[in-house]
Amino acid sequence: MKVQPIYNSKILKKGLEFAADNGALFTATASLALSTIARPAAILAAPKTDKENKKYACAKSLASSAIGYGLMLAASLPVANAVKKIDENPLRYLKSATIKNLQAGEKTLAKSKRYGFATQLFKLGLGFVIAVPKSIMTCALIPPIMSKISPQKDKKSQNISFTGNLSKGIGKLIDTNFVQKMAEKFHGTKFEQHIICLTDALATGAFIEQTRTSKKIKQDRKKALMFNAGISTGLCIAGSYGIDRLLKKPTEKFIGNFKIVNKNSPKLEKYIEGIKIAKPALIMGGLYYIAIPFVSTFLADRFDNR
Repeated sequence: MKVQPIYNSKILKKGLEFAADNGALFTATASLALSTIARPAAILAAPKTDKENKKYACAKSLASSAIGYGLMLAASLPVANAVKKIDENPLRYLKSATIKNLQAGEKTLAKSKRYGFATQLFKLGLGFVIAVPKSIMTCALIPPIMSKISPQKDKKSQNISFTGNLSKGIGKLIDTNFVQKMAEKFHGTKFEQHIICLTDALATGAFIEQTRTSKKIKQDRKKALMFNAGISTGLCIAGSYGIDRLLKKPTEKFIGNFKIVNKNSPKLEKYIEGIKIAKPALIMGGLYYIAIPFVSTFLADRFDNR
């Protein structure tokens, strides 16, 4: 096999390691990069659509990405660092029976898909936990952005602090039968994509409700904004599963070649874990921030008019 440069790319490996260590922040970072340029451009390009509705859709995109990244940065770093401590010294934080159960015959705990599920449940699941507060803050920031007021002032007042030994706390949760049963049952599924999609659905539902009850967003602009959010997320989730199926064989081929080239790397399992997280995140990001805004803005305007 001819070795392609991408399989040895240091940038790729750093990105995959980042995705494996902190999947929620990786997703937020990708969203931030795409939403500040690609999504507004796609929205503004929508044909025969009310200009004011376009502006509100752009404001929502900018507010969502800024708040999402800020919250995720503050919340995910302590959790990611806590899980990393467990990775490095599982005997200190997990019971021997838990390690044996999650290892499930693998040579090391790091290679276990069950253990990978258990730890990603906390790292990716964090996005699900903060979905509602993110949506509330996104809705609150739309009027200031529309008034050309920098959202940074509002963002600075938000802070999530973590106290105590998170590694011990997460370790105790992994020790529970509930988490281990979930790991045993769902470790072979596309749980990474399921968690990301559930997070988006929850965040969108919360945003729609906040928009509906908001007293600061113009009443005649609410419906288009809510339709836009609902259509975007619905199309994104449906499309992501479809594209994921189409890319199944190419992804398996890429992983196979990557394993051959990097078979002696001590971080191989982490890289593979990163691929499985980065794939749905980038698929959904490409759909949500580039392809769908063009369609959803157009359709939302039509539904609003009707």
